[in-house]
Amino acid sequence: MGCCQSRMELEETLSRCKARRRYMKQLVKGRQAFAVAHFLYLRSLRSTGAALLQFANAESPVRHHLPPMAPSPPPTPPPPQQSKAPPSPPPPPQMSPCSDNWTSATASPLLHPPPPPPPPPSSSSWDFWDPFLPSSRSVAEEWEEATTTTTTTTTVSEAAPANAAPPPSSVVGGFSISEDSASELALVVSRNKKSLSEIVKELDDYFLKAADAGNRVSAFLEAPTCGRICSYGRSLSPLRWPWGWSSKANQFGGFERLGEASMAKRDAALFGGDFMSHRSTVEKLYAWEKKLYLEVKNAERLKEEHEKKVGLLRRQEARGADYFKVEKTRKEIERLESRLTVASQAMETTSLEIVRVREAELFPQLIELLNRLRAMWRSMYECHQVQTHIVQQLEYLNDGGGGGGGGVADPTSELHRQSTLQLELEVQRWHSSFCELVESQRDYIHSLAGWLRLSLFGGGAGKPHHHHHHITAEIYSLLEEWQLALDRVPDKVASEGIKSFLTVVHAVVLQQEEEHRQRRRSEAAGRALEKAAAELMRSSPAPAREGKVAAARARAEEEKTKWEKSAGITRAMTLNSLQTGFPNVFQAMTGFSGVCTQAFESVYGHRRSPRELKMLLP
Repeated sequence: MGCCQSRMELEETLSRCKARRRYMKQLVKGRQAFAVAHFLYLRSLRSTGAALLQFANAESPVRHHLPPMAPSPPPTPPPPQQSKAPPSPPPPPQMSPCSDNWTSATASPLLHPPPPPPPPPSSSSWDFWDPFLPSSRSVAEEWEEATTTTTTTTTVSEAAPANAAPPPSSVVGGFSISEDSASELALVVSRNKKSLSEIVKELDDYFLKAADAGNRVSAFLEAPTCGRICSYGRSLSPLRWPWGWSSKANQFGGFERLGEASMAKRDAALFGGDFMSHRSTVEKLYAWEKKLYLEVKNAERLKEEHEKKVGLLRRQEARGADYFKVEKTRKEIERLESRLTVASQAMETTSLEIVRVREAELFPQLIELLNRLRAMWRSMYECHQVQTHIVQQLEYLNDGGGGGGGGVADPTSELHRQSTLQLELEVQRWHSSFCELVESQRDYIHSLAGWLRLSLFGGGAGKPHHHHHHITAEIYSLLEEWQLALDRVPDKVASEGIKSFLTVVHAVVLQQEEEHRQRRRSEAAGRALEKAAAELMRSSPAPAREGKVAAARARAEEEKTKWEKSAGITRAMTLNSLQTGFPNVFQAMTGFSGVCTQAFESVYGHRRSPRELKMLLP
């Protein structure tokens, strides 16, 4: 851009630079909003699991039981010990983003599973197909399971040997499900007597694992640990609740102390020692865009002044003005031309620096962000898939109270009511944080794509040079595919799934409030009976007073019966709500995370490696 550039071209360039600066300002805010939304979503997963566990612990004394089981015979002595290698995990299931019928499938292993911890005293029934933990059961346990027979609604004649070849898998709703895993699932459900607390404890564990899967993305986005997050966390942090639960919930406290040093070392090893943080890169680009806008604005002002002086010189020469005046005007024009040359060089330097930061720093960072998002949604897909299988055990629970007749149901305690209200609050935050996560990522990518589109194809300031053509095409192609993938993600289905579960929890809250009101009426009737009986004892017996006591006793018994009936309805409604609400929300989240995994893997598959990018850069 030099002195020969017309004023009209400068005005067009200024308008474009202003739009670029606006997009970059939105990008800076969008990155922060994306980081905050991502952090809050991970926190909502942890808090939802903790609230569910507290709710289940409060509900467990209310006697939810499995059907009576036939006692199993004593275990047969195991055969001689032989070292067996565990069977290799099944391949990852296929996902269909176009499928409307989202059905969970057999969980697939992580790309890099961590080493298994020592087995606990009472092993979980899900260990043999847990994608995060390899099977650690001994041959003796397998032999014992093979000789154990149970009598339930699901009949299992014989346990499949561990080293048997798996039968061909079937595809349901776009997801592959293995028949042998389904049979083993039936064996687990029929073999173990699990309470509601034990089932929800496993759900909580996978909520924590799903949240931990997003730690690397939050570290990359550099979510702030103050302001909105801190004020939100004061009321949301499960560590501040007046009750306790699994010690694993404390793991999220270390999230704010993520190993940023180790993350930086890993990033430096991947991209070289000069790897910059994403936040600093975005803020640096915004600073350069503001500088470029001011330089173009200054060049436009100089160009306008230059045109005025040239017109004045022509008029002076046409009138035959004084020689000294003409020379003075000519020198001013030369000075303006020199300043225009300097301004043009400054704009060129700033434009080249924007291109350098965009291609040497921003593009590799976007590829790394894609990689971390891909791994995160893959892990979340596996976690929600396992949760979908876990909640199937709820079908074998029944309420041991008066919901369906028989005994008298235990009433809802105040702690139970508070835990239900907390659960409703956390599910509501889960829903809102999920919507904000999807929307903030879309806004972030849309702002980035809009800025890049103006930078690449607008011409003028910031236009890429010939030797940047290949890397420029890579950036534009990546962002276009990323933007299209986000626009096609069916987040409404997952959002409605969480919202439907929120509706279920809210119905339980309303029923508990109705039971609480009935309890107060019963207690008031009891106090009225005590008062009438005390008056009768203080005075001489009279038919009127005796009738009053009898009426009070009848009313107290009636209100107590209503209260017991309401408690039974609450118990039955709670179990039925969990049995119907849990599968819907986890199937929806499994489908959404599976589609996200496939979408990000598709976008990531078209990128170039960091080594190839360095070869393209000058």
